[in-house]
Amino acid sequence: MPDIAGWIAPLATALAAVMTASNLGARVTGWGFVVFLVGSICWCIVALTTDQPNLLWANGFLTLVNGLGIWRWLGRQARYERGGQLASARSARTASSTLVPLGSLIGSTVSGPDGSPLGQVAEIMMRCDDAAPAYLVVSVGGLGGVGETLHALDAGEFDLCADGIRSHVSAAVLGARAPIAPDNWPAKA
Repeated sequence: MPDIAGWIAPLATALAAVMTASNLGARVTGWGFVVFLVGSICWCIVALTTDQPNLLWANGFLTLVNGLGIWRWLGRQARYERGGQLASARSARTASSTLVPLGSLIGSTVSGPDGSPLGQVAEIMMRCDDAAPAYLVVSVGGLGGVGETLHALDAGEFDLCADGIRSHVSAAVLGARAPIAPDNWPAKA
């Protein structure tokens, strides 16, 4: 058993780290914490069988933290996301405005006028005075944020839809614009 735990512990920890760091939504993050929990239990087995109390204490604590992560992401946050999705679906079937949970848009694909993907939503900047979108920050290219280019789309250059964001600006036009600095966004697009 200790040998098996010795192999599962680092594999589970590495896989869980990728799952949670990828930020692919509440479900994937929640299951990442489940995998972290398996890893921390296996590390506890390794610690007990090799007489390493520091490893045992650290992973005993992490087991509790992972349990909290499971509740947070598979319980609470998943319910919030489901509530937003249901409200959006219900509003689409009524005469009122269609609702979109803004939190679900971060990381979603921005489609160009022809339907092709332009990039990912990095952030939506809202105006305080009328609670309307001011501009959208689109991440283009790169992998996991490394090598990406950020561009701003003015509120009149995109439509917020129940199924995502559609830009009125083509990839060529967006790419020809000066990028915005990751740590110095404009007051307006």
